[in-house]
Amino acid sequence: MRPCGVFDETYGQDIAIIRTKRHWGALIASLIFFFAFPLFGSYYIISFINYLSVTVIVVLGLQIVSGYCGQISFGQAAFMAVGAYTSAILTTKLGVSFWIALPLSGVVAGLIGIVGGAPSLRVKGFYLAMATIAIHFVVMWLILHLEITGATRGLNPPPPKLGNLVFDSDESMYYIIVFIMLLMTYAARNLVRSKVGRAFVAIRDNDLAGEVMGINLYYYKFLAFFISCFYAGIAGSLWAHWMQVVHPEQFTLFHALWYVGMIIIGGMGSIPGVFFGVIFVRALDELVMFASPPLAAAFPWVGMAPAASLGIVAFGIVLILFLIFDPRGLAHRWEIFKASYRIYPFIY
Repeated sequence: MRPCGVFDETYGQDIAIIRTKRHWGALIASLIFFFAFPLFGSYYIISFINYLSVTVIVVLGLQIVSGYCGQISFGQAAFMAVGAYTSAILTTKLGVSFWIALPLSGVVAGLIGIVGGAPSLRVKGFYLAMATIAIHFVVMWLILHLEITGATRGLNPPPPKLGNLVFDSDESMYYIIVFIMLLMTYAARNLVRSKVGRAFVAIRDNDLAGEVMGINLYYYKFLAFFISCFYAGIAGSLWAHWMQVVHPEQFTLFHALWYVGMIIIGGMGSIPGVFFGVIFVRALDELVMFASPPLAAAFPWVGMAPAASLGIVAFGIVLILFLIFDPRGLAHRWEIFKASYRIYPFIY
């Protein structure tokens, strides 16, 4: 954020992400803090940050295809599973290094995502959403019935290695997961500001008008699905080698619904909105997890089953409230706050 009286004098300053010395100071201080955090942070917080970072990568991909390109997708969990199983198979059965399997997982998920994006050439809206749900079930059926995926048993990928250094703990995986999350956030932030990002927005706002302007709808829709699934594949690979176990129960349709809810709560068509949505929903989930046992003890007539499902109920209520009262999400509130800060102490 820039206070009142700070103006851009060149085009380079206008398009820069880091604009002032204060921004650079805050960025460097944040990087030092995150780099040193595993040295003094608790195991619970480090594990939670790893979980948030993997989710941010998945939702970033969904934001690109749905928030920016306007193509509704409920297949993000399935494409994450493709990345996880690809990485697990490459490392356990073919002996490929994690550092090679990681980008290959994204590429394989992206190529399968192009097949999944094919229906977007002929249908959109509700029908495209149904098509992506069908893709989810097809992918999960294949995973459950192929021997190479371990079927219902799953797979146990090894932890990443770099020379003699083995990343087999939450603290060591923190450096890999957080670094890749920051790298992919930077890539997504610049992508949506490029020619490709502007073409995505044009397709989202009015695809017919975009086609009249010379935008190749087929190319950019396929590209959006490829990038979205590439992000999901990378997240799946990180998840697999962090958990060291891959199982179909980790990638259900319910997870895909949560990812869509995160970009609605955070704000459609906003990279900061991804962080707002993921942190809000995950924090709500953690809060409910701690609140459920006391509620079950205070109201024993409710029983344990309703208390256990309190997280789903809370998520549904919050999602409905955002759709009714603030459909532009938390990112819109953040923009209002920044505008107020810029013009302070003036009202207009």
